[in-house]
Amino acid sequence: MGDEVRRRRSARDWAVDSLVFVIGLFGSLWLYDDGSRDAVSPTFLAFDFCAGMALCLTLWFRRRWPVQLALIAAALATFSDAASGPTLLLVMTVAVYKPLRTTLAVCAAHAVALGIYFAVRPKPDPLPALIVAAIAIYAAAVGWGLYLRSRRQLLQTLRDRADRAETVARLQAQQAQLRAREEIAREMHDVLGHRLSLLSVHAGALAYRPDATTAEVAGAAEIIRASAHQALQDLREVIGVLRAPVGELPQPTFADLPVLVEDSRKAGLPVELDFDAPGTLPDHVGRTAYRIVQEGLTNALKHAPGAPVRVKVTGAPGNGLEVEVSNPAPKSKAGEGQGLRGLSERAALVEGRLEHGRTPEGDFRLAAWLPWPA
Repeated sequence: MGDEVRRRRSARDWAVDSLVFVIGLFGSLWLYDDGSRDAVSPTFLAFDFCAGMALCLTLWFRRRWPVQLALIAAALATFSDAASGPTLLLVMTVAVYKPLRTTLAVCAAHAVALGIYFAVRPKPDPLPALIVAAIAIYAAAVGWGLYLRSRRQLLQTLRDRADRAETVARLQAQQAQLRAREEIAREMHDVLGHRLSLLSVHAGALAYRPDATTAEVAGAAEIIRASAHQALQDLREVIGVLRAPVGELPQPTFADLPVLVEDSRKAGLPVELDFDAPGTLPDHVGRTAYRIVQEGLTNALKHAPGAPVRVKVTGAPGNGLEVEVSNPAPKSKAGEGQGLRGLSERAALVEGRLEHGRTPEGDFRLAAWLPWPA
């Protein structure tokens, strides 16, 4: 509440403070006793009136010093009728802006002031009725102030919750963007890595085959051109997704596996495909199987060019899908590289398993089991 009290007064604050000043001034004039019922001197009455008017002026500063002004009002309330109106407003202000303990302390000071008032300025009316009426009026003012305070706190709590919800939503959106970028980076590794491996194999064949015929050179150059063109297209698709406000990276499907194997064969990699998986796989499982085979062929091109590769894809709904890529690879670096780690994450995301490493025969084996609901 302190910041609210000290901030620059807004147009709404000016309007509220003006209304409070008018109410306090009206209350002072209405409750002012001109001496018709009390045998007091004109000087005392004039001092009473001036005290009430001065206290009305302090209402303009009630937000800045609520407790101090309420205690001054308690001192003036010990003798002044004209101070009654602004006194109630100042007590209510304490209840609005200060904790309950402070409000009760101010109320205790005013209770003492009220007792002094009845001792200094006795009234012809029954004293118990006046005391009950004064207590009821003070209780109403304090109760209204406490209601306003609780309402302000509730609104502030709702605003804080809305701000926190907005912040959480913004952080979640940022995390979703980061996850999307990580997925795109993984797709770039999988797609472009395979394409560039094909380019490397054919370029290396041209470099180490100076005796190649014109037709063989032309064929290899055409494959290099086609692979480079496809790699460029894949890169354009990825960049297009990064630039677009909404969109998804084009994903391969399980049905594209034969095309992937055929591309590797054209690159000079002898691939034997054992495909026995009738039925329709879920899209996310099919993409994962495709990426596993793609990574296995890419590693074979890198570490064992020309060595035979066996790809086995078998499974059925309800039993799961088994994917295995194996090749003789004495120079392979099993367990290294981001690609295999990324495949392990992919398999885990679809609740599957992946393992890789050398077999007792010296082959490198990449195998995975992926769920296939019935």
